[in-house]
Amino acid sequence: MSDNAFKYSKRIADILLAEKLETMGAVLIEGPKACGKTTTAEQQAQSIIYMDDPTSIQQNLHLAETDVKRLLQGNNPRLIDEWQIAPQIWDAVRFEADHRKADGLFILTGSAVPADNSKIQHTGAGRFAWLTMRPMTLWESDESSGEVSLKSLFTHPEKINGESSLQLEDIAYVICRGGWPKSVYKKNKATALKQVYEYFEAITRSDISRVDGVERNEFRAKRLMRSYARLQGAMTSIQTIVEDMRTNEVSNISDETIASYIKALKKIFVIEDMPAWNPNLRSKTAIRTSDTRYFVDPSLAVAALGLGPNDLINDLNTMGLLFETLCVRDLRVYAEANYGNVFHYRDKNGLECDAVVHLRNGNYGLIEIKLGGEKLIDEGVANLINLENKLDTTKMKKPSFKMVLTAVGQYAYMRTDGVMVVPIGCLKD
Repeated sequence: MSDNAFKYSKRIADILLAEKLETMGAVLIEGPKACGKTTTAEQQAQSIIYMDDPTSIQQNLHLAETDVKRLLQGNNPRLIDEWQIAPQIWDAVRFEADHRKADGLFILTGSAVPADNSKIQHTGAGRFAWLTMRPMTLWESDESSGEVSLKSLFTHPEKINGESSLQLEDIAYVICRGGWPKSVYKKNKATALKQVYEYFEAITRSDISRVDGVERNEFRAKRLMRSYARLQGAMTSIQTIVEDMRTNEVSNISDETIASYIKALKKIFVIEDMPAWNPNLRSKTAIRTSDTRYFVDPSLAVAALGLGPNDLINDLNTMGLLFETLCVRDLRVYAEANYGNVFHYRDKNGLECDAVVHLRNGNYGLIEIKLGGEKLIDEGVANLINLENKLDTTKMKKPSFKMVLTAVGQYAYMRTDGVMVVPIGCLKD
């Protein structure tokens, strides 16, 4: 498969974009750089303007200030790529969508939140639909068989059946390579693994400063991302991150400084923390409400730590943490395709649930993430059953399913206690 084959690959976002274009005047596609936003939009656009094209960027910025409607002229849907460099476009698109009273007029793509929101006067509610794109899932990259559908787990969990061909070495590789389209279809694995290191360098050298024009220290950004990588999947305070960084930081750093770095990384969609789930419980149990720390893709944590597949194989504790990040990435994509979100649960007694997929209709599934092996699976099962027993099902629905999501294991199956075990290599939306 050629390096350009990703342009024609299956993406869940293709379907979601088509649906949203049928219902709203404009669709905003957001996500990290190099995850495939522009390619996805190009396939459904009828005309395109690339706002950051070096040959026309100054002209585009001038038109945004003096005659913004000129930038909107063209067959619809019209794609305006990297729109955020001229925030005036937002209100102009909103106005056009409002007055034309038609759907599917514009697609906006952006790999950053606008640095200057003062030029945006309207929220876009009622005119815009939002679509978040992330790096490719294992199903989208043809590494999952897709025999177990998340959608089916909410309707017919008893019919679970699937087989995965992924071994531990394969999982280590896809964690390190990530789901970046350009890397996914590289024939040479060594070259594919190098891609994310180049992305990491771009983030820390320029992107983290360019997003809002605030000059930030490259090496401090690298130390922050390294600390974040060590704390993947944890409900860690900024103060704890600062203390972790200080072991390698010569100069004194404040919580406020690191908070600004984290905010910048969120603006370029490098960091995507997970909110806490707050269910109805039978007893008064304090639920921890802090977000859980995650990168948008596990490969970023690998690059920050300077690791490779063999390092993960030789350190299964670290691999387990980064495998959780991979699963969260895929679950977020699959959940969005089913009109759902992914949350994390932890209470004061230490009872955790790695992921709760909660749909718009109130249905939800409880998921524990483990590398595999009977002991770890049994631990995950015990957590899921303990949490289910705490839920007050007189005030909320029972969970649609309980699942241990694993790295290794050939088959997906239902245990006699009602908990299913599913390898990530057979899951899809």
